[in-house]
Amino acid sequence: MDKKTFEKIMGIFNKMYPNVTVSLNFNSAFELVICLILAAQCTDKRVNEVTKDIFDKYNKPEDFANMDIEKLEKLIKPCGFFRNKAKNIQKASKQIIENFNGIVPNTMEDLQTLAGIGRKSANCILADVFHDPQGVAIDTHAKRICNRLGISKSDNPLKIEQDLLNVADKKHWQNLNLILVSHGREFCKAKNPLCYKCELHTFCKYYKDNKN
Repeated sequence: MDKKTFEKIMGIFNKMYPNVTVSLNFNSAFELVICLILAAQCTDKRVNEVTKDIFDKYNKPEDFANMDIEKLEKLIKPCGFFRNKAKNIQKASKQIIENFNGIVPNTMEDLQTLAGIGRKSANCILADVFHDPQGVAIDTHAKRICNRLGISKSDNPLKIEQDLLNVADKKHWQNLNLILVSHGREFCKAKNPLCYKCELHTFCKYYKDNKN
């Protein structure tokens, strides 16, 4: 796909989703770090339900770094994989205290040193907290839509992101993941996508290959 075609796609996306918002609830960069660790293999809705009570009492790195690990596991158990997530939360909290003076870092390189935070999560933090996107988070929705539209043929999130950045002007990076997530949930579903309702079908390789 070339940049001109993608710009047309973005014009449609922006009309379809003019007011996209982050689905995770947080009040600080650190709270988003916790949310993103919990969100692995878990819905944002469930994460919000769990963190609603947690953040009322515990919302600083020190709170989690010094917490009894079994207590932390119990608090986050509904999010699944709670033992591994508890370890990552506690380690990331300690790293923020020891390596970054208690403040969540604001660079891609530093964010990825935190336990449980990969490039996808770092992209979310940079865009949603610092409003300084350095790329676009590639989750299951973004991967599926990029493949179906023909933006990327890869299954590798890093390659998909690079293919997307090659055609997407930086002005689009801030909200692009949020738009792709919204489109994936509403129209471009993994099973039974609503192609007949989608305004992008004239650009969509998946639609052209499957319309008959």
